[in-house]
Amino acid sequence: MNETLWILFALVDLCMVLVVYRLFGKVGLFGLMVFNLLLCNIQVLKTVQLFGLTTTLGNVLYASVFLATDLLSEFYGKKEARKGVLLGFVTLVMMVAYMQIALLFQPAADDFAQPHLEVLFGFMPRVALASMAAYLVSQLHDVWAFHAIRARTGEKHLWLRNNASTMVSQLLDSLIFCVIAFWGVFPVNVFLEILLSTYLIKFVVAALDTPFIYLAKRMFHKEQTAQSA
Repeated sequence: MNETLWILFALVDLCMVLVVYRLFGKVGLFGLMVFNLLLCNIQVLKTVQLFGLTTTLGNVLYASVFLATDLLSEFYGKKEARKGVLLGFVTLVMMVAYMQIALLFQPAADDFAQPHLEVLFGFMPRVALASMAAYLVSQLHDVWAFHAIRARTGEKHLWLRNNASTMVSQLLDSLIFCVIAFWGVFPVNVFLEILLSTYLIKFVVAALDTPFIYLAKRMFHKEQTAQSA
């Protein structure tokens, strides 16, 4: 059940990247990065069993953030892609800070939300730091690697720069997050299992996004042709 739902969820999310891009262009990709980044940092709190591995649910949405970054890199250049990354980082910092402030307010006598908000947003500083550091480093690396490969291959081999930049960046993301958040918290064998399962799920979703970036490229060329006409 979980596996089927996960595959459908991943495909729907990747399709939505194309829909938002088609409707809103570059601005839509910026908005999508912010939306998915904030949502996946909530969903990451839920652990699920997938293909015999325990992993966090947020990995699906996080992978589509990389697709949006690669689309910005391919169609609008390094500067715009880095702008999207920094926009996502600033909004993530704001969400963490604002929700910590919200939790400080004394709830009303008949309030029911406070305990649930504390569970969801009462992040340990270590986990919040891990998430923000992993996101910033991995995304900036993704932009750099994408353009480094493109500088060598030119317009050819879109699949290569898309997959290579994302898969290596996802490994960096998993390493940074797990080391900061979990090193010393779990035994080494459990730590390695969490790291491996986290990366494997991200790796699979990164591979799934390849057809979608080619579809987006066709859409982009049609848009450019229409504007020229």
